[in-house]
Formats: sequence, C-alpha cells, structure tokens
Amino acid sequence: MANPILYRRRIIPEECILLKDDVILSCDEERIITSWNALHPKKDLHHGMSCYFLKEGFKISKFCYEDGSLLYWYCDIVDYNYNSVDNSLIVTDLLADVIIYPDGFVKVVDLEELVTALESRSISLDTLKSSLLRLDRLLGLIYSNQFDTLKAYIDDSNEIK
Repeated sequence: MANPILYRRRIIPEECILLKDDVILSCDEERIITSWNALHPKKDLHHGMSCYFLKEGFKISKFCYEDGSLLYWYCDIVDYNYNSVDNSLIVTDLLADVIIYPDGFVKVVDLEELVTALESRSISLDTLKSSLLRLDRLLGLIYSNQFDTLKAYIDDSNEIK
C-alpha cells in the first residue's frame, strides 16, 4: 500500500474527518507512522506522532506538549477499512481507549461509550466483541511490560526526524 489518504471516523459523535495535515513518515502492510499537529489544540496537547498497527487493531499515539516533551501515550482501539480504488484508509475509533502517563499509570477510558453505541445500534454486537478483544490484547502487552516494543516504532521514527 502506497501512502494512503487517511480519515478518522468516530462513532460518538458520528463524524469522518480527512486527516489532511497528517504527515506519513513510513508506511507498509503492517504499520503506518504519522506525525501531526492537534486538530483541536488544547491547553497541553500540541502535537504528536501515531503508529497504526494495521493487523492488531490499535493505534498508539505519543501526545506532546509544545516543547516536545511527553504529555502521555494515548492508545485507540480501532478498525481499518482500506479502499484500493482511491488509496484511502478509514480508521474507525472503536471507542475504548487506554492512556499511559509518563509515570507508568495506566487508565482505561470510554468503556461506557461502547454500551451507549450498542444500545443506540451505532455498533453491532460483533464490533463490541472485537473492540473488547483488541483492548484485552493491548492491555496484555502493557501489563506484561511489552508496551516499549510498540512505542519504539514512534520513538525510533522521532529520532530519524
């Protein structure tokens, strides 16, 4: 897959946004690494980098302050839909997220959104199951001290820049 056009699709709220300003640093069949500026800058979040793990169903992002220091790692549970006709990749946020703070504290967030989405029929039961299984796989990596292998893709790309 050549560098695809990236879209972020959210279920809650329902939206699909072209990530027109994201810069693809590397791309292959297993991973896409990007750098970006915050779409909606906040007091702390300024920019970051992301690694899309296409086979695993999650996206790991390094959220940074304006000075480049680590705010936290943000892990999205996602699904991917690649369209070869227009070389586009729609990344659908499957709602469950994990935040890893610089001190190592791990926080799982937005699980209530899975229930809301299921009740409103915005997602299917199979999508709910897929999201939870991917979350379980990611947490297994985090809790077995293997998160460094995931974040290394971003850290190594950051050193190249």
